[in-house]
Amino acid sequence: MPIAQTLTENSSVPVKIWTRDIDLKSIDQLKNVARLPFVFHHVAAMPDVHAGMGATIGSVIATKGAVIPAAVGVDIGCGMLAVRTNLTKHTFNERKLQHLMQEILSRVPVGFAQRSKENTRWEACEPFEEPLKEILSHEPTMLDPMVKSEWHAQLGTLGGGNHFIELTADEEERLWIMLHSGSRGIGNIMASFFIARAKTLAKENGEELSDIYLASLKEGTKDFDWYMKAAHWAQDYAMANRQIILEDVLEALRVLKPSTELEGEIVNCHHNYVAKEEHFGETIWVTRKGAIRAGLGEKGIIPGSMGARSYIVEGLGNEESFCSSSHGAGRKMSRTEAKKRFSVNELKAQTKGVVCRKDAGVLDEIPKAYKSIEAVMAQQSDLTKTIHELKQILCIKG
Repeated sequence: MPIAQTLTENSSVPVKIWTRDIDLKSIDQLKNVARLPFVFHHVAAMPDVHAGMGATIGSVIATKGAVIPAAVGVDIGCGMLAVRTNLTKHTFNERKLQHLMQEILSRVPVGFAQRSKENTRWEACEPFEEPLKEILSHEPTMLDPMVKSEWHAQLGTLGGGNHFIELTADEEERLWIMLHSGSRGIGNIMASFFIARAKTLAKENGEELSDIYLASLKEGTKDFDWYMKAAHWAQDYAMANRQIILEDVLEALRVLKPSTELEGEIVNCHHNYVAKEEHFGETIWVTRKGAIRAGLGEKGIIPGSMGARSYIVEGLGNEESFCSSSHGAGRKMSRTEAKKRFSVNELKAQTKGVVCRKDAGVLDEIPKAYKSIEAVMAQQSDLTKTIHELKQILCIKG
């Protein structure tokens, strides 16, 4: 499918949008970004695009000489992991899936929970110790109880909101482990600090911004350098976090099925991050805010909502999207609106056949609060091709 629309009015660079299912607030946010002097070539909006903090979720922002911390977001390195097992969907009936859910929950802290001292993965924390000390030596104001101690206990934890652990079956009924999590509290602290720092600098320098959350850090400054150190630390932490959760889920599976093994490649990819890349003949910074990298042949994960299908994809390397694609279905209504509009009975109906929470606490994650994942995939057929189509049988949320 070709790009649905290109906007050029009142912007310094074009905005290329892979959908017509977009609200006015998101369009305004995309235009605001496109007016920034350091934005490179164009702004790309994926089909799951929806309004965010300053910049839209589901957007790809290429920049030269500056980066917007709020566009990277507060959950630096948030992303997905998926891997196939040697099991099939018929391995577990509903009763066994309920048992498996409890086994996973006994190993992986969810929501606000974190690991006990005895259960903390101290060996996995070691590579992060010295780089974090270096970051904090520059920004001691980030030293609070969370940074000093609790980041250790959160390595290997899920968190809440739309973070999840799923068992899901592909088109051949082979069972996959799939999960969604990020850099937890420590990533939030780092992001919040530098977002605030960028806003302060913008005010001190008298910058005129349509939205203060588009405040940037300029390349060549100490603030930029230390933000990049922090962001890449958090991205590595998020990657390790997902790997540890995978290990614990595998351990839980082996309680019920000792012969469980992983098969094939582990796909572990960010969808909230910043990276230096080559595009249109230039070396630039690419911020993917709710988007995955979809370079030619690169594997990625595009999940649907709780109860919907998800996709393992291979990138087509489309330069017009800066080699990117959507990171999921994308919300079509706020969490508050979803809670008002839907009932627990509707949640049960929309998640029929999936072992998961079916209570008021997860109403904001009801499938109808999201766009159709099938429509999203159709709108980005020039960005990715589907390798596997997955349907969950178990979903654990915080």
